[in-house]
Amino acid sequence: MLGKTANGLFWMYRLLERAEHTGRLIETGQRLALTRLNDPDAEWRPVLQSAAVLQAYLANNETVTREAVIDWLLRSRDNPGSVLRCIEQARMNARLVRTALTGDVWEAMNASYMQARAALARKVGERDLPRVLGALRQQTALVRGMTQGTMMRDEIYEFARLGTYVERADNTARILDVKYYVLLPSTLAVGSSIDNVQWEGVLQSLSAKGGFRMHYGSNPAPREITHFLMLDKRMPRSLAFCTDKIRENLTYLNRGNREPSAALRLVCQIEQQYLSHDVDRIFEFGLHEMIIELLGAFATLARQIETDYRFHE
Repeated sequence: MLGKTANGLFWMYRLLERAEHTGRLIETGQRLALTRLNDPDAEWRPVLQSAAVLQAYLANNETVTREAVIDWLLRSRDNPGSVLRCIEQARMNARLVRTALTGDVWEAMNASYMQARAALARKVGERDLPRVLGALRQQTALVRGMTQGTMMRDEIYEFARLGTYVERADNTARILDVKYYVLLPSTLAVGSSIDNVQWEGVLQSLSAKGGFRMHYGSNPAPREITHFLMLDKRMPRSLAFCTDKIRENLTYLNRGNREPSAALRLVCQIEQQYLSHDVDRIFEFGLHEMIIELLGAFATLARQIETDYRFHE
């Protein structure tokens, strides 16, 4: 496969996942803002930090307010990570690799683009926000579903799934970090009703509340939730699940080679170094500190994939 085709597939699915994640971040900010009735706008600066767009936002806006942050994250042309810009860029990549996609996948991608343009043509009011975010999430899920149901299991499919899981791992780590390190008012709040509400909000934002309750019960505890979102390979948005799938994708792409690729060695190292311990070891090390290291490791892994498969040739 040509490097440019692999690159287009990888980034098409990364950008789709990023668009969905940004919507989930907005939902996280909304839910967690309800736990601070005195200054709900204060919750939105950490959301911008998690999305890695705080400095760009401040360069274009004087103050951090709920309305301005949501509009920036949803539809701003000045924010390359906004939902609208991500979906537009995903469609652009899809056009570049049109012959590598099935008709069903292309039609689903095109429908996602058209719906996003229509829904985000103007500012989204608070009353309409849940409906708009839900519809956008359904559209990105439709693209993934068509991919799962109609694509051949070959190199094209593996690069598509690589993009999805590399981005998803990064996103789950960021949402975890928003809750534990940035949004917690103080160490005195650990174990309080505010702490529990915030952790439950994290589960909801990752569509993980139902699965967690089925296996852990209805009373969320920080260690159990952290285990679920980091180490439980049954949970499709957990870090362990994503890295396991990345390793499977890279193993397929590496078949026939005598030695594992640098990217394959790196993902195995990430699994061994960060995701093979129990949750108590994670808390002893420091959840925030481990998340920061993992974010750096996932970024390095993405760059190594691009290097190994010569995306820019």
